[in-house]
Amino acid sequence: MANAHSRSETTVPANGGVVEAVPELAIIFDKPMRITVFKLTSGGDELTVTRETGLEPVTDFRAAPAEPLAPGAYEIEWRGLSGDGHPMQGAYRFTVSE
Repeated sequence: MANAHSRSETTVPANGGVVEAVPELAIIFDKPMRITVFKLTSGGDELTVTRETGLEPVTDFRAAPAEPLAPGAYEIEWRGLSGDGHPMQGAYRFTVSE
């Protein structure tokens, strides 16, 4: 049933956004989601993030970069399980300005 799947409603930074600094990364869902994979990459390199949210289902997933992000383009890729057990995935991009 499509209604049972979670959807990404909001991201921090916003998808396509340009920001000066990134103290926090977040994805807000409309229904609980268990995030199993959360990757931050730049130029093909994976960067370390600290999950502030564990593996429990949440509507507000949070993580933080381990180090301040240098100016450049970044991508978040995530995978998880919606409340009905269906695998879900998504990605969003943002840029840190000079």
